[in-house]
Amino acid sequence: MELWSEGETMILLSLLVYFMSTVKCFEMKTIYCTISDSCDCDFKPNIQGLEWDLYKNVYGQHLAQDIVSESVARFLQNENPDRPLVLSFHGASGTGKSMVSTMLGRYLYGTAMGSTYIHQYVPTLHFPLADRVRQYRSELKRWVLGNLTACARSIFIFDEMEKMPPGVIDVLEPFLGPSHVVFQTNYRKAIYVFISTVGKEVINKVALESRQAERDREEIQPEELEEAIADAVYNNKNSGFYNSKIISEKRIAHFVPFLPLLRRHVERCAQRELCQRGVCQRRDVATAVGGAMSYMPQVGQHFSSTGCKLVPAKVNLFL
Repeated sequence: MELWSEGETMILLSLLVYFMSTVKCFEMKTIYCTISDSCDCDFKPNIQGLEWDLYKNVYGQHLAQDIVSESVARFLQNENPDRPLVLSFHGASGTGKSMVSTMLGRYLYGTAMGSTYIHQYVPTLHFPLADRVRQYRSELKRWVLGNLTACARSIFIFDEMEKMPPGVIDVLEPFLGPSHVVFQTNYRKAIYVFISTVGKEVINKVALESRQAERDREEIQPEELEEAIADAVYNNKNSGFYNSKIISEKRIAHFVPFLPLLRRHVERCAQRELCQRGVCQRRDVATAVGGAMSYMPQVGQHFSSTGCKLVPAKVNLFL
């Protein structure tokens, strides 16, 4: 008695051929993803658009404009980077940190944070309990591995790093260096952005001293601030980077300072808000918004206490 009929044998052979072809396609996709810039992502980098938007719509932040535009352009021009691009944004609330991270999404994927390849993490939502560091580390590693496998050009944004339980983020340290191995993808093509208010005291102090010395704001250079910011986040017990190997192993390419905003910057934010509402001509409202903000320090009152964060609400008040 035959074990298989002719028809059953044909079906078995067909399934075997299909399985082998599927495996072959997977192997080819793996090779393609390793060497390709896109790996089936919707990656559509527009560096000129990013630079134009940074310089047109991010007010009072020459350091952030220069560092972000130059580092992203240089990173993307390198077809085989030796490590991911890692940027850490620091400054007071309302100074433009989240706006710049949104611009990265818009000009690298053609969408403002809407791409499935842009991943944003908020500690109060994703890592709310300080006693679950081990669990969060395991989950974060798994999330990052899965997303990198799906797309080598993934963008990871970690907001409010001052609220991140210390120790969690260090699970990513191997992913940020040159010697890690992630199968089925080139992990070195990813971009990581950390956002934090830790370090704002250092930044505000340098900005104030510069103003008191009657030094032009645009003369402040990155090297005056980057090392001090790194020390501040490493030694701050309320920072997600407290005693972090990511800092000690120098995995962050740039600590990007966001300077405190002057009244003229607040009024420009208000003018932009008015134009978005179709009432560009109401410059009186922009002036009123600038006058209604609180400023610091008590002596001099040079810098907006809340940056541009409250501008939309103030515009509503004066319209």
